[in-house]
This record gives sequence, C-alpha cells and structure tokens, in this order.
Amino acid sequence: MKTLLRDLSLSAVVAGFIATVISYAGPLVIIFQAAKAGGLAHDVLSSWIWSISIGSGILGIVLSLRYKVPIIIAWSAPGSALLVTMLPDISMNQAVGAYLVSSLIILLVGLSGAFDKIIHKLPAAISAGMLAGILFRFGTGLFVSVKEQPWLVLAMFGTYLMFKRVMPRYAVMAVLVVGVAMALASGELHREALVIGLAVPVWITPEFSWQVMLGVAFPLVMVALTGQFVPGMAVLRNDGYQTPASPLIASSALGTMLLAPFGCHGLNLAAITAAICSGKESHEDPRKRYIAGISGGVFYLLLGVFGATLVSIFTAFPAALVAALAGLALLAAIGGALSAAMSVPEDREAALITFLVTASGMSFLGLSAAFWGLIFGIAAHLLLTLRRPPALLPASPPASLDEEQTAR
Repeated sequence: MKTLLRDLSLSAVVAGFIATVISYAGPLVIIFQAAKAGGLAHDVLSSWIWSISIGSGILGIVLSLRYKVPIIIAWSAPGSALLVTMLPDISMNQAVGAYLVSSLIILLVGLSGAFDKIIHKLPAAISAGMLAGILFRFGTGLFVSVKEQPWLVLAMFGTYLMFKRVMPRYAVMAVLVVGVAMALASGELHREALVIGLAVPVWITPEFSWQVMLGVAFPLVMVALTGQFVPGMAVLRNDGYQTPASPLIASSALGTMLLAPFGCHGLNLAAITAAICSGKESHEDPRKRYIAGISGGVFYLLLGVFGATLVSIFTAFPAALVAALAGLALLAAIGGALSAAMSVPEDREAALITFLVTASGMSFLGLSAAFWGLIFGIAAHLLLTLRRPPALLPASPPASLDEEQTAR
C-alpha cells in the first residue's frame, strides 16, 4: 500500500479516466446496436454492460498490480460488431454458449503458450479482411444516417475531422459531446427515458448449437486473437514493457468464462485506449504508469455499477446520433484493417475475397458471413500461394560410345 501511495500521480489517474471514458464513448454504442438488433430487454442489456465493465475493471486492477504495468482490459469491439449481424438470427442463450466456447479456446491458447505460434501460422491479411468486413456496415451506417438528420451527423463528422487533425486521441469523445449538445438544443434527446439506477446481473442459461459455434464462436476467437491481443501486446512492447502474453490472455479468457452467463461476450487487451496509459502522458517514469491501469479499472467498476443509468442515457439518444457515433468511433479500426488486408501482395486477392464475403452478410447452412469469409479467404490463400511442383527435366539422351570413351 505504501508503494502504491508513493507511485500515485494525478497524471496517471487522469490517463486512466480518459481511457475509460473513451471506451464508453464509442465501443459501448455498438453493444446498444447489437441489443437493439436482438430485441433484448433493458435488464438484459444492463446486465451485459455490468458484466463487461466489472470484468474489465477487476482484471485491469489485478493485472496492473501483479505486473506493475499499465494493463487496460476492455470488451471486444469487433466481437460486439459481429453480434449486431448475428443476434437477430440467434437467441441470447445461444450467443452465451458461443461466448463460453470461444473463451475456453482462448484460455487454452493462453495456458499453452501457443499464442505467438498461432499468430504466425494465421495469414494476417485474411484475419484483417474478416475484421474489415465485420466493421464495414458501421462505416456505411454513418453516411446513411445523414439522410435522417443531416445537420447533426454532418456536425459530428466535421468535429471528428477537426479533432483528428489537432487532438486525434480525443476525437471520439469530442464527437459525443457535440452530438449530445446538438440533440439537447434541438429537443431530439428523449429525456423521459433517463433514469438513475444500479445494474442487476441477469443469469442467461447457455445453449449450444454447432452452427452457432462455427458461425459465432470461431470468428470471436479470430477477432480476439488477431484484432485485439496482437495490437494490445504491440502497444505494451512499443512502450518498453516485456510482460508475457500468455497470462494476460488466459486471465482475460477466464474472466469472460465466469461472466459470460451474465452477458459478457469477450474481454481482452485494449490497444488504442491502452496507449494513453502506457505512454509519457501518463507518467514520465514507466515504472509508475501502472497506476493508470489501476485508475482505469476503478472507473470501469464505478460505471459498471450504474449500468442501468448508462442504458437509459444511450436509449435517450436519437438513432442517427448512435449510428454516427458508432461509425466515427470505428473509422480508424476499419482503415487499419483494410490497410493490413491489402498490405501483403500475395494475399491481397484472398483478403479481398474474405472482406467481400464477410461484408455481404450472407448466410449459408445456418453459418454466418464471418465464418464463410474465413473459409473462402483461407481456401483462396491456399490455392493461390500453393507451390507448384518443379517441372521435370527431360531425360538426357544416352551417351554415344565415342562420348563414353572420351569421358574415360
């Protein structure tokens, strides 16, 4: 405790607070869209928010204290985006079954120490293409919403571009502030929906279906490993922290398994918000930046307790504001995924196929577009990069008697 108090600093606490607010400003909107698509009741949605917040908070505090490193745990935004397309076709009970299976697979990856080997085996361009396809509809939804409320959406878009130029880290938070301010000024904010209440966990009995396992659990594992843990570890390594990946992956997966029956779809290392806590803005001394991880965890716990209040706040937002905020919050992720998908020349066509299949939203044999995107992409990768056997050289004609004698 004395060490903790000695290392405590205002800059680290503020960094943790900002990281938490940014996590709620953008990615949380996607969960509301998924809940709306699935027709979930408010108490189930409140439990979902409670579970991901409590899980992120406890893991962030425990892991930051254990390794003295600013570790930020958050929920999987790509996983939330995948559920937007899936929840209309599956029940929440089946989704919870998929959460348990995907977290079990990730737990085994973490315990076995096979993370680096698996990542090297998976074609990075294919994974990036699938991620870009999952997020694609949110990018287009941003501009589709212009038709509903042009001034609101265009103001948010303009704010995003301006802050991206001068203060890119706070662009999404600025967009949220401007959007809410304009909704208030125009009377579009449904104040009657606002309530102050604590979240109450709701038990959701898991159901297991092989179609859901392949269509949801398998893509969830892929986006968690390649879209979350890889950049999350890269952020830590970039700031000089050599914390082993395996215990972080295993801890996140175990937390997901325990909280999945209450709605938690996936906990993993944060990347963008983690950079705020692991950089110099948090503290000049890298050994004291772990306070930012603890601070972020505490704020997650506080906001998670008031999950019902968060539900009412986002319910009060106009639909166009939610769509625009989700699209703008994911623009950088979409751009990064597309760039990674097209960055390997020999895998470019396979990655494009993965992206198109996933973005199409197709469903075949009860399996999701994300699953088929991976299957088509990997098949294309294997067929296009498979080495051809070397051509057989024509047999040399038998040497003449004169040639044999000369050789002797």
